[in-house]
Amino acid sequence: MSDTNVNLAALIGSRICHDLISPIGAITNGLELLDLTGATQGPEMELIADSVGNAGARIRFFRIAYGRADDQMISRAEIVSVLDDMGRGGRLRVDWSPADPLPRSEVRLAFLALQCFETAMPYGGTVCVDSRAGRWRMVGEAGKMTMDAALWAIFDGAPPPDPVTPAQVQFALIPQVARDLGRRMSYSRDSDHRLVLEF
Repeated sequence: MSDTNVNLAALIGSRICHDLISPIGAITNGLELLDLTGATQGPEMELIADSVGNAGARIRFFRIAYGRADDQMISRAEIVSVLDDMGRGGRLRVDWSPADPLPRSEVRLAFLALQCFETAMPYGGTVCVDSRAGRWRMVGEAGKMTMDAALWAIFDGAPPPDPVTPAQVQFALIPQVARDLGRRMSYSRDSDHRLVLEF
């Protein structure tokens, strides 16, 4: 994937997330007002509220993972908020260890990597994320892992498979994002239940 394509994809991602976050926020506010007035309650409203909350969390995640990255710093509080909200609607739990604010470009790479873990852990699991002295280490553990060798081969320098499906787009994007940051990514699987990714 060329630099031009990566930058264009980031701009498209930013635009989509920007345009969707406002109406979803408005729906959330409307639900809160309905709740305060007691006008409507019950499982239907809970389902709507959960769905809107999950959509908002995904858009916030995608905004970082697929939006335009810059030198802006992202606080731990914001990162953990996004990951916790994402965790409520999914099976993957993320334990984010870094305490300091981090460059958006590096968090973007970590978020793309989390989506790679998600494909390998379809039944859920935990990913522990740490960053020390500029070096990232992500450890995923799950009861069952399903890894597509052709996709994970990109971390050994192989090109992404062609064609790439929408569910695999993170594997096509992550090598270029890593190169732009001067990072070399590597992974190891030291058991049937544990996967380590470093960059």
